[in-house]
Amino acid sequence: MTFLLTSLSTPLAHAAGQSLEQAADDPTASLMSLQIADWYNFKYHNSDTDDNAIVLRAAYPFKIGEQKHIMRVTMPFVTDSPVLANGLSDTTIFDLMVFDASWGRWGVGAVALLATGGSMRGADQWAIGPALGFTAQAQGFLWGLFNQNLFSFAGDEKREEVKVSTLQPIINYSLPDKWSIGASEMNITYDWVKSNWTVLPLGVKVAKLVKFGKLPVQFSGSYEYNFQDDFAAPKWGVNFTVKFLFPI
Repeated sequence: MTFLLTSLSTPLAHAAGQSLEQAADDPTASLMSLQIADWYNFKYHNSDTDDNAIVLRAAYPFKIGEQKHIMRVTMPFVTDSPVLANGLSDTTIFDLMVFDASWGRWGVGAVALLATGGSMRGADQWAIGPALGFTAQAQGFLWGLFNQNLFSFAGDEKREEVKVSTLQPIINYSLPDKWSIGASEMNITYDWVKSNWTVLPLGVKVAKLVKFGKLPVQFSGSYEYNFQDDFAAPKWGVNFTVKFLFPI
């Protein structure tokens, strides 16, 4: 995929005037990155269980003509789950067209769920839908909102359809010495099949940007609580992430 994009497009640098630690937390930033994260949910609502996944995520900025794009791929590997087998779960990929504005950036595009987990490690459904969002910044403060929508179009008819919308608030404040604090990933989720909000999280993240030679690397940890307790869903969770940044 990277070879194809490279042959068709030109990589971009992250926006001038935006600090690298803020660009690392901005889904609209034209910044190439690769992150490895451990997501551990150590308590569930309505179920005495926990789970864990190692999540790989890569972001690649490119141009088609004069239009800026950002492609992001997220691949979770289940390492411990009460209902899923260990291994690669479903992959999420989005392509966002990005537009600069005087106040920040906004983007619109599409997101897709690939049933790479099959029946043992995923929803066994293929889904697609629109994605859009924006970010604004002022005096070290970054804020915005990112929305993704997935609706099944193929897959095992015996499995429950995927019809979900997520809202991700983006809040980040730069601190001295390349530290930053802000909201965790906080994917607020509405399930159209259940006609209800299934995840209502609140969380905080602390991050530190360091350099190994010329390579910037962001280390972060987050803690999150899900207030929606009507379903068997994660209650408390932590996330530890290492993100390698490749400014161009």
